[in-house]
Amino acid sequence: MTVDLRRNALWGKRSADVVIVGAGAAGILMARRLLALGRSVMLLESGGLDYETDIAELNAGASVGRDYYPLQNSRLRFFGGTTAIWGGRCAELDPVDLQTRDWVPHSGWPIEYDELVRYYREARPLFGLPRMAPNAGDFEAAGLRLPSFSNSTLKTRFWAFDPQFSRFTYGACEDLRRHPRCTIVTHATVTSIELDASAQTVKSLRVCAHGGNQVTLQPRETVLAAGGIENARILLASRSVMTAGVGNADDQVGRYFMEHPHARGGRVVGGNPWRLLKLFGRRHCLSGLDVAALVTPSAALQRRAGILNTSLTIAGRQPADAAQFWGMRVYGGLKHDMSPTRAGRALWMGTKKAAGWAQRHIDPLRPWLLNWAGRNEIALVVRAEQAPNPDSRVTIGPETDALGMPRPVLDWRLSEIDKRSVSILVDTLGTELERLGLGRVERAAWLNIADETWRTDPLVSSHPIGGFHHMGTTRMSRSPRNGVTDDTGRVHGVANLHIAGSSLFPTGGWANPTLTIAALALRTADKIAAHPRPGPQSIFEEKGLLNDHAVSA
Repeated sequence: MTVDLRRNALWGKRSADVVIVGAGAAGILMARRLLALGRSVMLLESGGLDYETDIAELNAGASVGRDYYPLQNSRLRFFGGTTAIWGGRCAELDPVDLQTRDWVPHSGWPIEYDELVRYYREARPLFGLPRMAPNAGDFEAAGLRLPSFSNSTLKTRFWAFDPQFSRFTYGACEDLRRHPRCTIVTHATVTSIELDASAQTVKSLRVCAHGGNQVTLQPRETVLAAGGIENARILLASRSVMTAGVGNADDQVGRYFMEHPHARGGRVVGGNPWRLLKLFGRRHCLSGLDVAALVTPSAALQRRAGILNTSLTIAGRQPADAAQFWGMRVYGGLKHDMSPTRAGRALWMGTKKAAGWAQRHIDPLRPWLLNWAGRNEIALVVRAEQAPNPDSRVTIGPETDALGMPRPVLDWRLSEIDKRSVSILVDTLGTELERLGLGRVERAAWLNIADETWRTDPLVSSHPIGGFHHMGTTRMSRSPRNGVTDDTGRVHGVANLHIAGSSLFPTGGWANPTLTIAALALRTADKIAAHPRPGPQSIFEEKGLLNDHAVSA
């Protein structure tokens, strides 16, 4: 069942087994898991079923650190969330990503890698993927000969791509809409978490909609799954009992904001550009699965050189000083300038599918020919790990939005190790390519400029700044002195408040976060469902929950 809080008021104070705040990938997957385990769920979505300008404006805030995307455009606030324009990349973190690395301050996850692997195996089929990740053997079996990089220096890794663009749209969630123990509430923005006098239990949630409707919910368990900026913003804005914000007694909420920053690492000259483009510059269909290859430093190189698990791929790109091709301008306009309504997303997805078809059937011939003609270069496209930095953070400012919520302030900061990791990875790749007779690497100029921390290049990626990956602002930790939640995602000191999403990540690793978000969401749902359920009933046994204008989907 679905109800729109803009049109309907939920009467009085209501309870539920679990209220999940945010209907993106994490919230939707948690809802399904909890329902399967016998719990009743109320899934709150701040937006509606499609993009709306006034709702998107709730995202607006200030950036006071490194240049970042406008905050109102950096995530989507409607059912399905930012997955509506997600590229589908799925990958698993490495064991080293979870380890405490003595060369990476503030690193280390409070869970073991084997525990995460268990949930990866369950999460992968939820994205239309086999339970096991693709590997070099799959490439070799398809007749694709990967470079024989030294095991002590480089590792070839792989993205797999979700074959379904619309997996988390409202139309694809009929199971939730029709489930007798699930209510979806749209245009429902949580503006405050109210704790009891002891500050150890969530007493209620204040939920508001544009137009004035509001409701007080009294959930047995609450999960914040609203994204890396909003999770922190809601906690910081909830000050009725804890004056610094819920879970923030040790000033940890909002800290360690991380991205996967993008950059141009250099270019490959000479050698065998055809082979490199054929392997790295396109997707490959392996047993019906779309897969793409990339390069990371081996765990041994990371330890030896004291660097991060930064990744790069090799692809045809225009030189840094070129004028952007009209095709990329069109694609970028569709992706970033057009309102992401259902119609706008359909146009962008159509363009993306056409580009994918062209890449599959024409590449690598096209970039090879452009490189041969001097209009393209064989570029090193960097998607970097960012070290956790406590001064890179989300706070709240004095300005408020239409619902009275303090607006977020992002102070995104990078560290010396972020650039040094790129520099060493680029040099190591150059050594290996020369050894294998595949070419010579020329470093990007910015890597040689001592006082330049990072350089964004709009010609190297359609997302030139970063991957829209908001990580780390409510990180897991063993102690509240250096994090916000425990190893299950429960906020330190608050018995019935959990967090889901990449804001839990203590470090970002090399991989796109969505698959790890899903794995952790399943794990936290299992932990919640393992607790005995006190009291009666599902939320639907309380009369008067919805008024006559409720929408039954």
